[in-house]
Amino acid sequence: MNRPIRIESEAATELDEASRWYHDKRPGLGMEFLEAIDVALSHIVQWPRAGAPVPGVAQGLQVRRVPAGRLPYHVVYLETPTAVRILAVAHDRREPGYWHARTNQ
Repeated sequence: MNRPIRIESEAATELDEASRWYHDKRPGLGMEFLEAIDVALSHIVQWPRAGAPVPGVAQGLQVRRVPAGRLPYHVVYLETPTAVRILAVAHDRREPGYWHARTNQ
């Protein structure tokens, strides 16, 4: 049974800001980014344990990540008994691990 996706508010903000940035860079690129995130989310819903484990988080937490297509972003998530929590829509090269505190919520 697939667990529902719960997008944390910080992750939703990151998603919105990144899509706007891409759209401002080139019209249509923001939509391409959102479509890549949709594909990543679909992958997570179907195969939640297939994402790459993220090192450096609290021991015992199964935090994983899935890339957002060809763009330098990953969807970072934690599978819980009741839902899949989207912790971050994180840029690959900016402030690695800034979202680690979100695993405590």
